This record gives sequence, C-alpha cells and structure tokens, in this order.
Amino acid sequence: MIEGILGKKLGMTQVFAADGRWIPVTVVEAGPCTVLQKKTIATDGYDALQLGFGAKKSHRVNKPLMGHFRKADQGAFAHLKEVRAANLDAYQVGDQVTCETVFKAGDIVDVTGTSKGKGYQGVVRRWHFAGGPGAHGSNFHRLPGSIGCSAWPSRVRKGMRMAGQMGNKQITTQNLEIVEVRPAQNLILVKGALPGPNQGLVLIRKGVKAKKK
Repeated sequence: MIEGILGKKLGMTQVFAADGRWIPVTVVEAGPCTVLQKKTIATDGYDALQLGFGAKKSHRVNKPLMGHFRKADQGAFAHLKEVRAANLDAYQVGDQVTCETVFKAGDIVDVTGTSKGKGYQGVVRRWHFAGGPGAHGSNFHRLPGSIGCSAWPSRVRKGMRMAGQMGNKQITTQNLEIVEVRPAQNLILVKGALPGPNQGLVLIRKGVKAKKK
C-alpha cells in the first residue's frame, strides 16, 4: 500500500456536513500520479515508489531524464517524488496512482508544501518585534536594537533573530482530516488550511502521529 500522493493546491472553499456543520476545506487536485521507479530493500535498502505528477513538454526535459520517463511510456513530468510503499508487487512501472486508492474520507494526513516567499524582511515583520516609539525624533522605529555585547563574547550568537529571507521554506502541517474524496475529478478536500500558494505542489501522506495511535 502506498502512503502518499502528489497534488496541486487549488484553493479554499467550504462544505456542509450532514448535520449542518460548516467546514472550511482546501481543495487539492491529487493525481493521477504515474509510477516511474520501484525502490526495493534488495537494491536500495528501503521500499518506495517514485511518482511523477504534472505534464511537461518533452523538449524541455534533458535526455537522461527523458530516457527515465520513457520506461513508463506516459510522457514527461514536471514533478518527481518518492513515497514509501508496501507490497510493491502490486505496482508496476507505468501504473496510475489515483486519490481514491490511497485515501478515503476520515483519514488523518500530513501535508507538505513550500510556504509563500515574502522576500527580505525586517525584524518587525519577520519576528514581530515591537520596534521603537512612533513619534518624531527618536530615530528608532523599526530597528532590531542591540545584537550582542562588545567585550564578551565579542560576536553575534548563532540563532539571533535578525532581518532576512522570510517564507519560501518547506512546511509540513500535521493531523489534518480528509473531509471528502471525489475520484471523478481527482479531488481531495482537506479540512483547514494547507501550506503554500494556490497552484503550488503539495505532498499528502498518511499522518505519522495517527499511525502511532
């Protein structure tokens, strides 16, 4: 059994449960993904499947990668990802993995995506520093202030909260519930918000903490 699937975040909406409850959900176009390679304990030390998702023009792919894609005979793919799997004999290179074969309503999942990049930001926005007085004359409004002592240790300690790149990092949100699976449209409705922008790539996997229960 495969433990995850690749998808594209489409955006948020709302659905209503049978008892009338309003549920905010994120809609994900999950799959279909194509099996491109099988990783086994004998050859690689672990069991997993390499999945391809999203069509890509073949002339935009280099020859070594295109040769890898030809084994599945399903064209070129924009995204590749390995997902842990068991019972690999049930899968062959070129097979399609769809959302209903992996998840069902009520499953608890972990979703990984890349957060929105916000560029180079100062300490007030990045770390929520209070800043200085807003009136004229202080000359201290949105500055970080002191970042260390001069005599000892005579350096800036590692981990100091300072200005820098904000966002554009891999984020995993855990323990999300699948509200609905729509196989005809390749859609999964996940309760709550997911990391990343609309049209961004996300990886939906079975919840790690849910397995331990």
